[in-house]
Amino acid sequence: MSEQTIDMEVLQKKIESSSTFIDDIRVELDKVIIGQHYMIDRLLIGLLTNGHVLLEGVPGLAKTLTVSSLAKVIDTDFQRIQFTPDLLPADLIGTLIYNQKEGDFFVKQGPIFANIILADEINRSPAKVQSALLEAMQEKQVTIGEETFKLDEPFLVLATQNPVEQEGTYPLPEAQVDRFMLKLKIGYPTENEELEIMRRMAKTGSKVELSKVVDVSTILKARETVNEIYIDEKVEKYIVDLVFATRKPKNYGLDDLVDLISFGASPRATINLNLAARAHAFMEHRAYVTPEDVRTIAMDVLRHRIIPTFEAEAEDISAEDIVEKIMQNVLVP
Repeated sequence: MSEQTIDMEVLQKKIESSSTFIDDIRVELDKVIIGQHYMIDRLLIGLLTNGHVLLEGVPGLAKTLTVSSLAKVIDTDFQRIQFTPDLLPADLIGTLIYNQKEGDFFVKQGPIFANIILADEINRSPAKVQSALLEAMQEKQVTIGEETFKLDEPFLVLATQNPVEQEGTYPLPEAQVDRFMLKLKIGYPTENEELEIMRRMAKTGSKVELSKVVDVSTILKARETVNEIYIDEKVEKYIVDLVFATRKPKNYGLDDLVDLISFGASPRATINLNLAARAHAFMEHRAYVTPEDVRTIAMDVLRHRIIPTFEAEAEDISAEDIVEKIMQNVLVP
């Protein structure tokens, strides 16, 4: 038996024991959230990879409830910030306040100083506020006055935006959207799920108490373990091929996409696809990444990183359609 085989066996046992809390979180969230397994799993991928998540869906799909419930079961600080047109950067990160007694200024920290931030309807606030949030996301720190404050780990921003009622909104620039590891499109529940939602929720005053099933230190250890998951060179090449097909579709026999893509995905997409695929394998209690892990997560990593041309928009071809076509045509190892 080769050394690599023994190492993989050891790693597999480590993954199996260290990933059990994923099932515990799912079970606990099932007490409150009916369906929406796709959203829950992608939020967990964000948590395991230190990646921020943008959720897009019409109101009433339990986006806020899912995020706040996740924060409860992880035993972390949670802040929900409602983004509005009159919100200021100081309302988000904090400000300096003058102390008349002492004759000097002191720092009043804003709601950004929490582990999980729900930025509700992020596109309702002007660019300065969005920039303040996105700087905190990227640098994991905030500057107030002349002082710089490190944000505690884990620090995860889960932002929602409403695809309807676009009046009075400030769309996120492409460079800022690229900072989000995943962009999720949240859909309606199935008929059976909706029936269960009605039966469970159509009662006044009914509230389910969630238990804390995992602590912050376990999450941070799990992040280190995710980095150890084995990814074969062929799977790595597949990730690079998917991203390069968004930039040079002609090289992959996708001539019909050449006039439909203005800009392809950035190298950040390649990094995030690798990380997300590892996290997906971890959640499946596996010590290695399969091409299916990559395919499962590819749409959420790529959909917001491809900018279609005017021609694509005129033909009603979306970024999702382009990603679908790429995934159908790029050779799977």
